[in-house]
Amino acid sequence: MKIRQLPERLANKIAAGEVVERPASVVKELIENSVDANSTVIKIELKEAGLTQIKVIDNGDGISKEDCKRAFLRHATSKIAFDTDLFHIHSLGFRGEALASIASVSKVTMKSSMGDEAGTKLYLVAGKIIKESKSDARKGTEITVDNLFFNTPARLKYLKTIHTELSHITDLIYRYALAHPQVRFDVIHNGKSIFQSPGSGNRLQVISGIYGMQVAKNMLAIEEETLDFKIDGFIAKPEITRSNRKFITLIVNGRYIKSPALSHAIIRAYDTLLPIHRYPIVVMSIQLDPILIDVNVHPTKLEIRFSKEKELIALIERMIRDVFKKQTLIPTIEEKPKNMQEKVKTEQEKFVFSPFKEPEINQVNHNQRVVTEHIKEPQHEERLVDDKPNDDLEQEAISFSESEDDFNENTNEREGYNNEQERVPPMYPIGQLQGTYILAQNENGFYMVDQHAAQERIKYEFYKEQLAKPNGTEQQQLLFPLTFEFTTNEKTFIENNYDQLQQIGLFLEPFGNNTYAVRAFPGWFPKGQEEEIIRDLVEQIIQEGKINIGKLREEVAILMSCKRSIKANHYLTDQDMVRLLEDLRKTNDPFTCPHGRPVIIHFTYYEIEKMFKRIM
Repeated sequence: MKIRQLPERLANKIAAGEVVERPASVVKELIENSVDANSTVIKIELKEAGLTQIKVIDNGDGISKEDCKRAFLRHATSKIAFDTDLFHIHSLGFRGEALASIASVSKVTMKSSMGDEAGTKLYLVAGKIIKESKSDARKGTEITVDNLFFNTPARLKYLKTIHTELSHITDLIYRYALAHPQVRFDVIHNGKSIFQSPGSGNRLQVISGIYGMQVAKNMLAIEEETLDFKIDGFIAKPEITRSNRKFITLIVNGRYIKSPALSHAIIRAYDTLLPIHRYPIVVMSIQLDPILIDVNVHPTKLEIRFSKEKELIALIERMIRDVFKKQTLIPTIEEKPKNMQEKVKTEQEKFVFSPFKEPEINQVNHNQRVVTEHIKEPQHEERLVDDKPNDDLEQEAISFSESEDDFNENTNEREGYNNEQERVPPMYPIGQLQGTYILAQNENGFYMVDQHAAQERIKYEFYKEQLAKPNGTEQQQLLFPLTFEFTTNEKTFIENNYDQLQQIGLFLEPFGNNTYAVRAFPGWFPKGQEEEIIRDLVEQIIQEGKINIGKLREEVAILMSCKRSIKANHYLTDQDMVRLLEDLRKTNDPFTCPHGRPVIIHFTYYEIEKMFKRIM
């Protein structure tokens, strides 16, 4: 006989390998059970990042004596009874695998009571009940997991340092504190409190406790409801970024999940407001009918499947963009407090009493126009923009074409510009700093504007709109054809995708061996960059299997705006500065360049007077 049924103990160990990967996995399963039990306070005590001991204490409904024993049986659950229940799951746990898996690779002590009589205490080793007795009548459940993986030492080899394992646990608890702000989470490590959420139901307070007051002050509320979805939460202003996507927290029906598709939708919604390789802080809670999702696709339940994912993605992108359209996203420079005590006091006052209100200031004279003398640019080892601009491009940057004039004059009619609630107030130039930054003022304070970034934004939106216009069969004919040599592999891809190339107006004619000739190209191709664009198209076909014309035009618009904008160390006349600032105000997103760098920095008069000690 070669096929045999595995013993229950061995089967549980194998199942534990899927569910219990590290101490954080144990914490996740136990706090999910506590949340399902309607707990309002969940205390997590750890020793050596959970490797020595994990204890989770809650004040939930508790478990009866009979159910305490059943809870450690494999696939024992109170959440589902029929096949149809799988399509209406409201709880975080439902499979009945967690406790059985945890107990099979550790030593577990469980105490639980429903509060009306003495509770039950069980002691298990490797999944087997060793001792049973009565416990006190405190309502709730306490589970202690000792010596995790004591009987599977090979698992211990894959665990990281105590610091790494603890970071996995705290990150997980942060997510559930954000998902359930009505629950107070207390985390104690080696006898020291390391985190406590307020449990007040205010998600912004949880964000403040996790990411700090400065982040909380710069979060924008989001809320949207359709027939299928209800979304709420907070998104950070584009000036608050991190180096990876881990700061995006997605919650679906109270469950923390990971979804690359939804995360990418959020990042796309920020568009050019984010600097390159920077990511936002987002906490998004999505409520929907459980029948629209399948949570039974991964052992850890971190991944789920949406039946209306495309509709949800479109809703998320539109919702975030709509929020930003109503905001003035100009970073404000604030004076740093001398000491931490002053900083905490200042932050708390602003957050609790008036987080976004500016103090009253005196009006300034808009007619005051002082232009600074030209200052010689000091030599820097590194600059963000080119120091020596091309003369032709400089001239084009100042002398806008007629089509761009029409574009700016009609900007008010374009989507995204709200004349009743101006996102950027009028700014009045008073000079220029080192031929790079426009200095301006108004009744709200003092502004510095990066002239290169500002015109990049203006030209980017102009080119993007022009390139999006349907060109039909409009072609730019060449007097002498362009020839391209491709590898055999590239030639095969071209032949297989020739129809796609023709659809965008690009015709590659065989010219012998692996060579192709191009005698005409679409009219929207930028002058002087035709060969580069054509090769990019072929490269897109090879890498993605199709041509993403929208992505290509986006890249072209960014490239053209960057190369054809005024550079650093270029001095402008008063008229040039006035026009540049006015054109900037008419754009859809005047706060960043296409690469996500800030265009405008704001100094309030209040902060300036504090720096000069006029206000103490």
